[in-house]
Amino acid sequence: MTAPIPAEFLEALTSLRGHRFRTEVHLEEIPAPTRIAPYALALNAEVNPTRDPEDMLGHGRFVVLHDPAGQDAWHGVFRVIVMAKADVDVEMGVDPMFGEAGWSWLVDALDDAGAGYHHLSGTVTRVLSETFGGLVLQSNGTEMEVRASWTPNTVDLGPHLGAWVALLGALCGLEPIEDGVTALGPRLS
Repeated sequence: MTAPIPAEFLEALTSLRGHRFRTEVHLEEIPAPTRIAPYALALNAEVNPTRDPEDMLGHGRFVVLHDPAGQDAWHGVFRVIVMAKADVDVEMGVDPMFGEAGWSWLVDALDDAGAGYHHLSGTVTRVLSETFGGLVLQSNGTEMEVRASWTPNTVDLGPHLGAWVALLGALCGLEPIEDGVTALGPRLS
């Protein structure tokens, strides 16, 4: 017989439901990792104004891990793990402050969302691509990837999800939307 799902994990999952984000962000649940913690949830996001694969601006993952016994490295019973990745302007990729800028977008998003956390760690990676030969038809590019994890202060993970979506928007170059304003998507006929 399978053990019942802990109430604390169910409460955390409930806090992730019912949020509305900008129309360019498309979320879906995907299989969660099974070896890191007894309970987990994973979401994938694509930032795409049209849903045409050619128009995708960026993508990411949001993972919630829960171990009722806790894990020493987490300093708690929950851990949030995120990844956000997007193409960025080539000049941005050579800026010596590139990594610090990406990290500050994450910290600002967490703080602006009111997502209480501790033991934040992660990386900001830049990939500069130069094309040669038959690939010259493709343009050179720069990619930014932010990977991070932290321990939330409460089981209310809605602000953490919102912060991750805001980070994705920043990486993709989307203009911020003011509080109380709803972005309208393309009109379907």
